[in-house]
Amino acid sequence: MLVLIFQQCLKILALPIYVLAYFGLWDPICKKTFPFFIKKLTKSYNKKLHKEKEKLFQNMRDFADASGKLHLLEIGVGTGANFQFYPPNTRVTCVDYNPNFQKFLLESMAENTHLQFDNFVVASAENMTSVSDNSVDVVVCTLVFCSVKSTQAILKEVLRVLRPGGAFYFMEHVAAGRSTRTYFWQQVCDPTWRYIGDGCSLLKETWKDLENAGFSKLNLEHIICPLFLSIVRPHIYGYAVK
Repeated sequence: MLVLIFQQCLKILALPIYVLAYFGLWDPICKKTFPFFIKKLTKSYNKKLHKEKEKLFQNMRDFADASGKLHLLEIGVGTGANFQFYPPNTRVTCVDYNPNFQKFLLESMAENTHLQFDNFVVASAENMTSVSDNSVDVVVCTLVFCSVKSTQAILKEVLRVLRPGGAFYFMEHVAAGRSTRTYFWQQVCDPTWRYIGDGCSLLKETWKDLENAGFSKLNLEHIICPLFLSIVRPHIYGYAVK
């Protein structure tokens, strides 16, 4: 009951957003402005989680093919926040559903000359028909599952495009423990947060989907990140092997 009361109070404060959404105007505005917001946020996020990202991607070269080349597909690539952490000469294919990220993505590509870029595909992560079966060595997905309709559908696509023995790397903010104060505020903020964050949910228990996806190996850690907002501090990260 208390959650509902606070939710309504927050909705009143964010009333202009709800009015725009009612008339179908908020989504196009959000799609255009969200990349600018993410560009600013990325610098702070990468600075605070630099060690975690270095640790996450440190063994990526182990999944290169027999010739030593590494073909990487990044889902929800956004502004290219992860490019600096990838091994030199990695061949990268970028997928994102929002074409408005392309300007910032091209800037990141120009800054990361140690990588080889194939193309930028505008597509839903749940249905990447342009990517062939068993065609990539590594798939990366960070801060994406929070805003998708079906985590299970994406993981099915990940397993489809990965070659046997390939790896899937992930880093996501997730729901806190249900008895915690953080979870209470996640519940309060979630309805409004979805509008502000372009569909992002604070209540995803993504680790459960990863555990049930059918990977042969799963390395997953729960961490509390040093971020400003407590509602996005609970994270999971790690990698899984097909």
